[in-house]
Amino acid sequence: MSESLYTQLLDLACGAFLLAAVVILWRRELAAIVRIFALQGIALAAVAALLGVHEERWDLVVVAVGIGVMRAGVLPYLMHRALAAQEAGRDPYETGSAETRETQPLVNVAASLLTAAALTLLAYAVAQPLTELDPTPATQALPVGLAVVLIGFFVLVTRRRALAQVVGFLLLDNGITATAFLATTGVPLIVELGVSFDVLLAVLVLQLLTTRMRAAFGTTDIDDLRELHD
Repeated sequence: MSESLYTQLLDLACGAFLLAAVVILWRRELAAIVRIFALQGIALAAVAALLGVHEERWDLVVVAVGIGVMRAGVLPYLMHRALAAQEAGRDPYETGSAETRETQPLVNVAASLLTAAALTLLAYAVAQPLTELDPTPATQALPVGLAVVLIGFFVLVTRRRALAQVVGFLLLDNGITATAFLATTGVPLIVELGVSFDVLLAVLVLQLLTTRMRAAFGTTDIDDLRELHD
């Protein structure tokens, strides 16, 4: 693979990775958010695969395949199952589907998109000294990973549905993974396997908690649960 083609493909994959995080902020339907998260997992796997092919590190290509299976297949499947369980438990006479969309996020769409733009600029400003130390195509894309970390944290603290907060947590993890790949040209296979299984365990626990919350209280809105406590 030529250097110019590698740079173009890496920029395309990183651009799709960041765009998916921004679109997650824009959308309100939880099913659509899960699908976009799966597409982001494919973009993250593409970043790892490109780095592996360029550096001729086939262990990194294996890691990329594992990321694709886990982040674009297994985790979205588990979240779709949680959504299906919420929809099945909804009152058939209830109008709308409030449990399967973010109806009243703490920050509206316009402010969320402006915040995403500001966080992206902040990530580029923070990463500028690091990219100047070793200006390779991978390190120059480092701000993308940092921007997704910040956007994931923003989703985590501003969404009210439990499943949307799970997506924010996974965005945060994807951003950290991308930053590690771009900053160090990959991580050891055993490290990525350990992190992926930890994330899988966390999602399984959160899915169980979400299902139990829905069964016990009839909602997964964090504000409604806080009112029950008060």
